[in-house]
Amino acid sequence: FGTTSQPLAVLSDPTMRVVACATLFQLSLAARSEADKNRPVTKVINLLKDMVKQLEKEAEEDEEVYNKVACWCQTNDKDKTKSIADAEGRIDRLVNKIEEETASSSRLNTEIKNLEVEVEKNQASLDKATANRKKELAEFNEDEKDTLQSISALKSAVTVLSKHNGGAALLDMQASLRSTMRTHHDKIGDMLSPHEYKTVTGFLQSPEDYFDAEPTFKQSYAPQSGEIFGILKNMLSTFEADLSQAQKEEMQSQTAFESLKAAKEDEIKQGQDHLEEKQEELANTDESLAQAKEDLEDTRSSLSADQSFLANLKEKCQLTDQEYEQRTKTRQEEISAVSEALSFLTSDEAHDLFSRTFNFAQLRERSTETERRESAAKVLETVGHKVASAELVNMATTVRRDAFVKVKKAIDDMIAKLLQDKEDEIKQKDFCIEELNTNERETELKNRDKEETQTKIDTLSNEIEQLTNEIETLQAEIQSLQTNLKRAGEDREQENKDFQETVADQRATVKLLEKTLDVLKGFYNKKHKGASLAQEDPAGPPPPPGFKSYKKNSGSGGVMGMIQQIIADAKTEEAEAIQAEKDAQAAYESFVKDTNDSITAKQDSITDKSDTKAKKEGERTDAKKDLENIMIELEELANENADLHKACDFTLKNFDTRQQARDEEVEGLREAKAALSGAQLGFLQK
Repeated sequence: FGTTSQPLAVLSDPTMRVVACATLFQLSLAARSEADKNRPVTKVINLLKDMVKQLEKEAEEDEEVYNKVACWCQTNDKDKTKSIADAEGRIDRLVNKIEEETASSSRLNTEIKNLEVEVEKNQASLDKATANRKKELAEFNEDEKDTLQSISALKSAVTVLSKHNGGAALLDMQASLRSTMRTHHDKIGDMLSPHEYKTVTGFLQSPEDYFDAEPTFKQSYAPQSGEIFGILKNMLSTFEADLSQAQKEEMQSQTAFESLKAAKEDEIKQGQDHLEEKQEELANTDESLAQAKEDLEDTRSSLSADQSFLANLKEKCQLTDQEYEQRTKTRQEEISAVSEALSFLTSDEAHDLFSRTFNFAQLRERSTETERRESAAKVLETVGHKVASAELVNMATTVRRDAFVKVKKAIDDMIAKLLQDKEDEIKQKDFCIEELNTNERETELKNRDKEETQTKIDTLSNEIEQLTNEIETLQAEIQSLQTNLKRAGEDREQENKDFQETVADQRATVKLLEKTLDVLKGFYNKKHKGASLAQEDPAGPPPPPGFKSYKKNSGSGGVMGMIQQIIADAKTEEAEAIQAEKDAQAAYESFVKDTNDSITAKQDSITDKSDTKAKKEGERTDAKKDLENIMIELEELANENADLHKACDFTLKNFDTRQQARDEEVEGLREAKAALSGAQLGFLQK
């Protein structure tokens, strides 16, 4: 036995299966024929060869699994690293964008305030200019009216003086001139010299003194009448020149006002247009700023998730590398041990050694020991066949050959390994069930999120389309209102032009008719003194028959009445035209106000709807991003589910059967060990 101690020492460290097989060969008995000795050895050799093949197959399976995990690690590590880098770059860009748009928003708010102040100033300036123009126009109209009345009075006075009229015409002239003197006292004082002013005043006090007391056949007037006639004509010319100058100045003022008004309105329009552009730019900037802040928050959340995933991935892949390395090392040691045992068992030296050992052991067998070994072998063989365990069947053969202490240790090792495998398999089952349930639950939730998100996208798309149609309708309505407002302005301008012409024509007609009526009145209302001369008796012989009694034309009254009626009608038409102009202007202003209010309301509605549309488009964009993320997560869950089924289906399907077989295997080993406990092994320890 001294020759066998060294080989057994070499084989003391390998795994349980190697120890069992090596011990089986050392304890084999070849007590009978040469054929009986060779049959167990051949079975052991074949068993070891099968073990080598199985170990190599398991190594290939491990390598395949490791390659898949390594591929997964490499792909996801690369993708997530790129995603993290992209997210970090996007965060930097978003931070810069937020800073820029925050500054732009502040700048635009300041510019809008300045533009509003500028528009208000221009509007106030235009309102002030309009008020001044109205005041100037009212003053001009009043002065023009007074001047026209004064000119009419002066013309009447000149006419009366030129025709040497007296009586009622003289009285009318006196009243008109006095009114003119009162109205234009300061102006006439500047216009006339003191002497002329005194002459005119004297004339107004006693106009009859400027005519002969007893006119002859040819009516004449005192020399003073010529002077007063010239003064009045000069006054008339001055008033007419002043009126013409005032009218020219009024036209110039109106032209200047129109230019100022057009310039101010253009400035106001430009300011309002610029203001609207800035407000729109501000709205877009604020919307972009809010979107950038939201994108920044989402990107940071995504970055955090990717970093966490990458950290877990690196940890898992590192553990996988370590586990694969350890498994490869352990399996390689096992293959080396089995190969070494196989090499030892097939050598000539081992063959001779086993022959001597088996012969010696057969001589020293005891019947009691043989029964115990047989009992233990039967237990192992029965359990081995029942649970289909080749290792137990081989162990039965080993027990039949010897009951070494190392055999019992091998049994203990096998029991410990089986119990550990059982515990590991239970943990694997629990892990598989938990992970599959979690995967199923998360997949169901993600599918529900997918349906809800898709529904949200469809709803938002419908709402955006409806808002777009409503905005287009409002824009078309605003365009129509603006066109109508422009046409109404053009119509109002033409109506005002027609009104001005109508009033001017009516006033010119009244002026002409009044002048005509004054001429007629100056003649037909005049008393003719020469009509009584034919009735005086001469001192000598009677003169020849004189003129017939002068009678006024009987149709003069009707003509003057008609003229007065025409004048009254003309004034009535003028008053009606003025009233119609006021009504038309009021109606136009009301129409402009209502139209502008409607346009403003529609523009406000467009702004509100545009804001709502922009928000909903942002929400739809976010929802689409969410849907893309959900689809990615569903794909990841599906891949995870496939990996779990690949790793867990065999364990879950065969769990009960494998657990029962392992329990029976352990129980058989324990019974075999109990059967071996009574064997006497002292002769083998010498």
